[in-house]
Amino acid sequence: MEYEYIKNLKDNNTAIRLLKLENTPLIVSFLFQIFKKENRNSITTVELESRLSDYIYLLNQEGQNYPLSAGVYLQKWSDEGFLRTWYETNNDEPLFELTPATEKTLGWINDLNKKEFVSAESRLKNIFSGLKELAFKTSGDTSKRLEELESEKERIEFEIKMLKAGKLEIFDDTKVRERFMNVEDTARKLLSDFKQIEQNFRELDSEIRKKQISSNISRGQLLDEIFRIQDLIWDTDQGRSFKSFWEFLMSQKKQDELNDLTDSVLALPQIGMMREDSIIGRLKVNLIEAGDRVNKTNSVIIEQLRRYLDDQHLFENKRMMSIIKSIEATAMNVADKHPTKKIFTEIDDKLKIDFIMEKPLFNPPRTIDLRDTVVNDGETSVSTNALYQQMYIDPEELRQRIQEILKNRLQVTLKQVTERYPVNKGLAEVITYFSIAAKNDKAIINEDLKETIVIFNKDTGKYMEVELPQTIFCR
Repeated sequence: MEYEYIKNLKDNNTAIRLLKLENTPLIVSFLFQIFKKENRNSITTVELESRLSDYIYLLNQEGQNYPLSAGVYLQKWSDEGFLRTWYETNNDEPLFELTPATEKTLGWINDLNKKEFVSAESRLKNIFSGLKELAFKTSGDTSKRLEELESEKERIEFEIKMLKAGKLEIFDDTKVRERFMNVEDTARKLLSDFKQIEQNFRELDSEIRKKQISSNISRGQLLDEIFRIQDLIWDTDQGRSFKSFWEFLMSQKKQDELNDLTDSVLALPQIGMMREDSIIGRLKVNLIEAGDRVNKTNSVIIEQLRRYLDDQHLFENKRMMSIIKSIEATAMNVADKHPTKKIFTEIDDKLKIDFIMEKPLFNPPRTIDLRDTVVNDGETSVSTNALYQQMYIDPEELRQRIQEILKNRLQVTLKQVTERYPVNKGLAEVITYFSIAAKNDKAIINEDLKETIVIFNKDTGKYMEVELPQTIFCR
């Protein structure tokens, strides 16, 4: 940490600037109450302005002096980089969310609060476990890795032996609270890190645009450039790490395991009052929502890059038309100035000329002969019963099935829905489920994972299976 670096950090870093303002108590206390205490990722402009107006009124009643309106304060905080505004799809009302710098400031101030104890033992074990895994997984020595696995095997066998003997190790109340606080702290930091992931994607997008503006891209490179940019975004350490996290989180087995673990832990009597402010109960939902936000941000970036390249393509066409018009204008200027030399221009290659007389003669279209005749009704032996046996699939009925399951669950996959309500109207019923998911902002279609749907055919009495992208409906 050099002197100049610290000086530049003090003058320009957004997180530090937030702590230097006169209104820091108002900003930090209000934003912490709205976003952290209430465990919210974003909030509408109308609600946030209304809440801030009430908060300022209470502070002024207590003798504080905040003369500006809530809307002016929010605008200033956005301009300073403490809040970010964005728009959801098909929604004209802007939403507010914390920036990564504000997340860091709130987290740092929250860590300053004096806790009952510091989870030193739990953190030391995490450090020891992490170092051990790092050294073990990067070693190419087969004998060393076998020795480590044998040691782990002996430890597990010893624990099994002790359990069979009735000797059971159970955490005391202090260790339970210590471990829980460590997990809670890690979970909060993980959710805050998603803000930084989104910011990193946007900064990467900005760097790519600068490179594109400073270099010329031909038409033949347009398609190649789009895919290259997409690969560049996901091939960064940030992109690869997030992709691995998302694949892990999208595993139904891991989600069920996480549900069981959180339910078991929150039911522990040692946790007590710690449950009220805990985010563990909604951890899976918050992680999925935050991860989905990153995916949507990346998709928006890629779409913006495509539009940028399309605009550049249009610019090249306009430039070409400008050159053609300048040639035409030059030709008009020299139209009356006949050349003095016999040979005034030369063409290296043979000139291809299309003569008018080489074109084929005009052939008039054939006249259609229309006759006013009476058409008699015909007779047929084909059965028309199929016209009256069409299946109607009611989307509202399918939505009610999904909502019925979500009453007791935070999310459900399409496979789980069809297991409870079997598909008996063929592939069209499955397609209707997909249509519902595509129009629902809270539904996720993950094309990287597949799930098998069973379809029953009433006519043949047979079952068939179809493999589809994993579809998740959230409450």
